[in-house]
Amino acid sequence: MEDALIYQYATPSALVKKAGKEELFLSKYSEIQKNTDAPCFFWGNVKEPFIMARCLITLSNIVKSSFNLSPFQLALLKDPIVTAGNGRVRFEGFSHCAGVYARVDVLPDGLDGEFLENGTTNVDFNQPMLTALGGIRQSEQVMLSIGQKEVGLHMDGGKVIERKVPLPTKWIKGLSTVQIYLSKAEKVHTFNRIQTQQLFRGIPKGQVKTDYYLITRGNMPMFSPIKSANGICVGGLHRLRLLEPLLPYIDKMQVFPHPTMQSTTWQLYFGNLRFSFSVSRDVWRGFSGEGAALESLIDDVSDEWIDALDKYAYANQAFNPTMFALEENMAFDTVDNLTGRLAAMGLLGFDLDENQFFYRRLPFKLNRIMSLNPRLKNAEKLIENGKIEIISNANGRIEARVEGSGVRHTVILDSDNERCTCDWFSKYQGERGLCKHVLAVKKIIARG
Repeated sequence: MEDALIYQYATPSALVKKAGKEELFLSKYSEIQKNTDAPCFFWGNVKEPFIMARCLITLSNIVKSSFNLSPFQLALLKDPIVTAGNGRVRFEGFSHCAGVYARVDVLPDGLDGEFLENGTTNVDFNQPMLTALGGIRQSEQVMLSIGQKEVGLHMDGGKVIERKVPLPTKWIKGLSTVQIYLSKAEKVHTFNRIQTQQLFRGIPKGQVKTDYYLITRGNMPMFSPIKSANGICVGGLHRLRLLEPLLPYIDKMQVFPHPTMQSTTWQLYFGNLRFSFSVSRDVWRGFSGEGAALESLIDDVSDEWIDALDKYAYANQAFNPTMFALEENMAFDTVDNLTGRLAAMGLLGFDLDENQFFYRRLPFKLNRIMSLNPRLKNAEKLIENGKIEIISNANGRIEARVEGSGVRHTVILDSDNERCTCDWFSKYQGERGLCKHVLAVKKIIARG
């Protein structure tokens, strides 16, 4: 069974009716807390509650879905993550297999309330709350509270309800990788509601096992099994059906592919709400195993730097690497490395429309988050056990030998790329991040 972080909620989430109004309370859990005095992070009205409810139900369906796991693993339900800050509320989640990432953004003009504190929590999406969300009508007024305000069960002297829920570590690892993919993605297409609905009607029935390509003919988008020079490759096309319940309500859809098609992001727009939906290159590839963040973890960065940038991003609730480099008179490469490291820790998400990172404080301690990458840990072990021999280092070319199990691997680093003779590199050719041997050699060179 996969590793899991066990946590508990003090109270369940609930949708409560008061004086003709409905109030949504989302229970939270956190190992860390920047401001323990705040009763909740946000409290106020949602201007488009019906659309928000539809989006949250779709997000929950994504969280409960899987495209490559067993029925036993499917029985373990997971809880989305919610971030309040910078005048907006964001809900995030992964499918069980971590190959689908989704986010609901309620934008500032869609909220009428008060941000009492910026922060991130894990949300308890229990069935009664989902049932209540499904009953919200267009004309109703809904109050949204993120955190714990006044919901609980009371007996003599009070009572606390505990809900133990497993949070898979692949979620935390996936959050780092998907943000790096998003930061490199660029908008290619914008489709209106009718175009989007026509496009989705062309998705083949059943499980799609071959690649399809998003192409346009005239002003009509379509999916084709035939590779096209300008087509956007989509693996596991049937995963897009999770968006179908939302299509009747959208204003438009935009498509953001990764430059090398390692992911595609489909962003739906509903007035003052957005729904982002990212799928990995293939059904069997979860974002948690991609290793895109490994490059950012090679250079050793002091705890003081990480803490300083954590506080900077927390204070601003957004992070623009270019502006930070100019303000602090730092080299762009250094800031890019620090940005990648913060994203790898789960502290930064990425907003495609604003083209900048947003701050997201995962509710787990940094040392727990940093201990989750096995390739990085294995690289450190190779270094500690003296398994690395640098053969040459001149003219921008490095050659090294790395001792493995009964075999010695050759690692070559030059200005063009990195190469290794191990099976991992032979299989993936660097598409899923660095192998442990290349990581170990790079870390040794970085340490001088």
